This record gives sequence, C-alpha cells and structure tokens, in this order.
Amino acid sequence: MVSGSGVGEATEPLPSAHLRFSPLLPTRPPHSFSPLGRLRKVGSMKIGIIGAGNIGGNLTRRLTALGHEVAVANSRGPHTLTALAEETGAKPVTASDAAKGAEVVVVTVPLKAVPDLPAGLLDGAAEGAAVIDTGNYYPQQRDGRIAAIEDGLPESRWTEQQIGHPVIKAFNGTYAQDILDRGRPQGVGGRQALPVAGDDPRAKQVVRDLIDELGFDTVDSGGLDDSWRQQPGTPVYGSRGDVDDIAKALAEASPERTAEWRA
Repeated sequence: MVSGSGVGEATEPLPSAHLRFSPLLPTRPPHSFSPLGRLRKVGSMKIGIIGAGNIGGNLTRRLTALGHEVAVANSRGPHTLTALAEETGAKPVTASDAAKGAEVVVVTVPLKAVPDLPAGLLDGAAEGAAVIDTGNYYPQQRDGRIAAIEDGLPESRWTEQQIGHPVIKAFNGTYAQDILDRGRPQGVGGRQALPVAGDDPRAKQVVRDLIDELGFDTVDSGGLDDSWRQQPGTPVYGSRGDVDDIAKALAEASPERTAEWRA
C-alpha cells in the first residue's frame, strides 16, 4: 500500500495555478442535485472508484444520486470511508475489490501512487470495462520527477502502462466542486463541457454518455497520445467553457510543458 499521500488520501490540487491549494467549499448532499438525478440515459451501471479525494468523493456523490451502484476505495481501508458510504449508499471496499464486476472504473489517485496500486487491479472488471484516468502530473507540487513524462510521454499514457489497461482521460481539469454544482440538463445554453481523450471509441462513448448524464457536454480531444492537450498548463485545463470554448482551447494547446509543470 501507499504511505503518506497514497490512494485517495491526497487532496487533488485545483486545476488552476493560482487556486491550486485553495480549500474547497463544503460539499452538498445528494438530494440537492435534482432534477438531474431523474434524467436517466445510461442505465444503472456498476462503477468502481479508486480514490476518495475531492474528485473521487464528489463522483461518488453524484453517481450514487443518479442510481448507479458504486464501490469506492482508498489506501487506508474501507473503515475510513464509513461517512461517505452512509452519505451516499456507496459500498466501501479495498482497492483490490473496487473494480470487481465494474463496467466503469475511475482511477483518481495522485500519479506518484499509481505504481503502488494492487497488481491485477482490473482483472475482475467486467469485459470491456471503461477505465477513466483523472490524474495529473504535479512534479513540483506533489509527485516528484517521473522520467518518462518529463521526456514527453502523455500523463495518461504513462498511467495506462502502469496499470496495464487502456484508459480514457477525463475530469483531470475539472474543479471537484463543479461536479456537484455545475451540471445542467441537455439543451441548456452555456452548458459546461469537458474534454475526453482515449483510443477505444466504445469506451470513450461510455464515458461521454456518463458525463452527459452528470450534466455536462463533452468534446472529443483525440486519442490518448493527444491527451497532452488537456494536461496542466494548457488552455483547457480548469476551463469552465462550453463546447466551442473547449474545442478552441484544445486547438490552441502546445506540447511544450511550461517550467511550472516540469520537475
């Protein structure tokens, strides 16, 4: 297991340099998410969430409110997730058990903790499970130097290699509180959009449909090798824009990582 800032233990920095260490506002209970909780599109799915920090915790709140069967894990053990389980109805489990039977698995842990995830983490997932990576590389702020990423490997490609399973990159530039507060029904003007990158069209569509159910539009940002367009320091990172704004920001991204986001 991970020591210190491990699986689900570290608070995910906010996706904006000047807000990076600002505290989040208190979260609100699931009953405040109406009417989105009644807009069922995807159908109830079994979802495993590995990491119960700000992003993992708020996804647990929203997805259970939408009727999905959620199992949630962190590095400290299920007994530390009692309050979240009582609030949401999610099932607290070990990291090794979180993906069992899951059709969607969310890996939302600090990058430095990814190599310490249990071996065979995804072996028990449902066939064709979509695996979402929400991670970001914060070399100076948290993770230390990861040589392959410093040499240009996209962050989520590195995570994919560590866990041995294809991933879809999503939620990495999203404010955790926005998952609770900013979802809107389809057709509402100015609906916030999230970029989604990945190589498997079917898995990507599953993730996009789930994000739509959460109340956000999506923009396909390409394959996983293109996911650098939504890494920290890019124009889309932390954006609350609509589809047009997100598409423009992705197009303006540079593959050159700025000094703030290098070791």
